[in-house]
Amino acid sequence: MDISTINWLAVFVAGISAFVVGGIWYSPGLFGNAWMKDSGLNEEDIKKGNKGKIFGFTAIFSLLMAANLGMFLVDSPQMKTDLGWGATAGFLAGIWTFCAIAIHSLFELKSWRHILINGGYSVVALTLMGAIIGLWR
Repeated sequence: MDISTINWLAVFVAGISAFVVGGIWYSPGLFGNAWMKDSGLNEEDIKKGNKGKIFGFTAIFSLLMAANLGMFLVDSPQMKTDLGWGATAGFLAGIWTFCAIAIHSLFELKSWRHILINGGYSVVALTLMGAIIGLWR
């Protein structure tokens, strides 16, 4: 693998895109209220959380996911990455994370709604990451 072909700016933007998707996905207008209810949290609990720790680690993990996806999308002699393949690879990576979230959540006795909210976020965020990396070659 020749990581010199990775567009690190695209990886950075892809990682940051997870924040945009998350802000919309977990907003009260979309799935935020249902997620809080199924998580056993309320707005006061959320306000008490250590936002620096939460957002700091979220940024690190989002950037790691984007870098990992960028490494999977390194061009090879057999395959050139473009928007379509980037989005497809991101979607497939999202399915992996969806399954991992579902397994953990089933053992934590979480609802299917909770699983679909969290797993759906991963699928959408990683599909967008892959599209950004694929488009920005």
